[in-house]
Amino acid sequence: MPAIDIKPKAKKFIETLPPKHQRQIKESILSLQQEPLPQDAKKLMGYENYTRIDIGEYRIVYRFEENDDLITVVLAGKRNDNDIYRVAKRTLK
Repeated sequence: MPAIDIKPKAKKFIETLPPKHQRQIKESILSLQQEPLPQDAKKLMGYENYTRIDIGEYRIVYRFEENDDLITVVLAGKRNDNDIYRVAKRTLK
């Protein structure tokens, strides 16, 4: 079972959400341990090592490193305002 590392930027965003949404996102992140690349996950366009999952209006961007048995959650944000994709463009390499 892969370990999960949630980067500060993602953690900070999740902590600003209402408790119900926090719980939904945390459950989805934990479910990645069982299925690191679920069927509904999509590769982040332009960033081949990153994947995103949708949780309602929220997006979680992560990288699964199979060799290290590690899931790194790098970003979390709202889809509606495209902010997550602007941050991804500045942050991800």
